[in-house]
Amino acid sequence: MKFPLARNVGGLAQVMAVSLTVLAGFPFADAADSPLEYASVSELNDRMASGELTSVALVQHLTARIAELDKQGPAINAIIELNPQAIEIAEVLDEERAQGHLRGPLHGVAVLLKDSVDTADRMQTSAGSLAMVGQPAADDAFVVKRLRDAGAVILGKTNMSEWAYIREMGLPHGWSGRGGQGKNPHVLSGEICGSSSGSAAAVAAGFAPLSIGTETNGSISCPATANGVVGIKPTLGLLSRTGIIPITRLQDTPGAFGRSVRDTALMFNALQGVDSADSATAEAPTGIDYTLLLAEDALKDKRIGYVTEFVGEGGVVLTPGPEYLEARAVLTRQGATLVPLSMRLPDIGGYVDALKGGMKHELPAYLAGRSGLPIQTLQELIEFNQANPGHDGYGQKTLEEINALSMSHEEAQVLMARINKDFTSVLDEQLSEHNLDALFAESDGYSQFFAAAAGYPAITLPSGMGDAGLPTSVFLYGARWSEPKLFAMAYSYEQASMKLQHPAFKE
Repeated sequence: MKFPLARNVGGLAQVMAVSLTVLAGFPFADAADSPLEYASVSELNDRMASGELTSVALVQHLTARIAELDKQGPAINAIIELNPQAIEIAEVLDEERAQGHLRGPLHGVAVLLKDSVDTADRMQTSAGSLAMVGQPAADDAFVVKRLRDAGAVILGKTNMSEWAYIREMGLPHGWSGRGGQGKNPHVLSGEICGSSSGSAAAVAAGFAPLSIGTETNGSISCPATANGVVGIKPTLGLLSRTGIIPITRLQDTPGAFGRSVRDTALMFNALQGVDSADSATAEAPTGIDYTLLLAEDALKDKRIGYVTEFVGEGGVVLTPGPEYLEARAVLTRQGATLVPLSMRLPDIGGYVDALKGGMKHELPAYLAGRSGLPIQTLQELIEFNQANPGHDGYGQKTLEEINALSMSHEEAQVLMARINKDFTSVLDEQLSEHNLDALFAESDGYSQFFAAAAGYPAITLPSGMGDAGLPTSVFLYGARWSEPKLFAMAYSYEQASMKLQHPAFKE
């Protein structure tokens, strides 16, 4: 989790032992210049179909790259654990391909998962916490089952802000007691942002073409911006939360990172589905091909609103940066009509308390489904951290506040429902009054907060590089279940702008 509004206002060794020269066709000494680690899903499919590449070779190459760049050299520290069964899984998928059985576009493609997503294998699911290291989860998360069915190779887990930035707000983004401090691959000392930081950094660094992250508020959109990749936060309820360590289902959702809109759309095709264990998915559209509307002219005749000021308590007049102004010009050249807006900022009083109230009751429920861990309750978690402070010595103030909170889950639900209604009303009013297809923003905390609080979908897209050598991004968001339209418009912008830049791993 991350609070962007407040911020803007104020078994590994075994896999690592893969030889760096295992791929004769892809010498790792020139990994930074090799196209394989930055190949798209479609390109990987073409290479595998032609016999030029196998899933095993891809996994070996990416594992070797991780060994050289994540654990030494620039030491990005985006990977918390690699899957010791990845090669074995890839071998099975290569055999299936050889026999003419293809599961879909993700067949044999490597995917990384945030360390809060359950996998019923030899890997941990720990939310970055040492207190959660023990017996692996008994079942795959719903989204992991969907990925396995689609033929994806789960390459490993990514580092994250511990407990989704809920251990103690104010700790460095990307730090966890289990994984240590993650780094931004563009500028190693730069902001990495959000709790899904490792998932975004890993994709940017070429460790996998796709990854899963989660967002409560800003934890997909912000790390996508900081690391210069595409990030998709869906409508709340589009993707199942079953088997994901929660803050609270009142706001939590999984999402995806990739280096292109098409790649992330292909991943959404695999992830979608109604989950009987997550009632929020009952109303979600299914069977959608999110690549169907992707076209270079998808912005033609679209009406896109952009906010010039947020009014009300805590409001602000927004000053556009040069990359954002250029991005708006791209939209216009692509045939879109831009509509300036003044948007009311609803009262967000109680928002943080509602999140805390949700976690107080939902985390113990999640822990009750896990066995063989050092902890089973919030109190035991706090006591574990007190007894095992770690070399960084960071505190756990927010966890302690949650444990002491007297709010019931029902009270948290009522409070969040009020806030959600306020934000959806404002967005729906703007979309209707101005006949808008979507809203567009610089990736500022206000717009990220709006989309998160409303539970509405958003796509973060690279828009260039700032003066400090760090990426900049834009943010496209819209109405509930508007993902197909957003994917299409995002693709049109992406193809016209082509602003993705691979990292330089600068100090």
